[in-house]
Amino acid sequence: MTPQDRQWSEMMQAAARMGVGPEGFWRLSLKEWRMLTAGPVQAAPLGRGELERMAAAWPD
Repeated sequence: MTPQDRQWSEMMQAAARMGVGPEGFWRLSLKEWRMLTAGPVQAAPLGRGELERMAAAWPD
């Protein structure tokens, strides 16, 4: 098995773990594949001003 074959095999196995069947896998664009396999998007931390606006809007 060549390194390229191994890479495809690993990608197909990852897709199967996510519930994407072979037909669905081959219909994915590269952008869609990257979105599926990317880690979770994290929001930037709140700035001081935004925190103060939220505290004013929802005081305890």
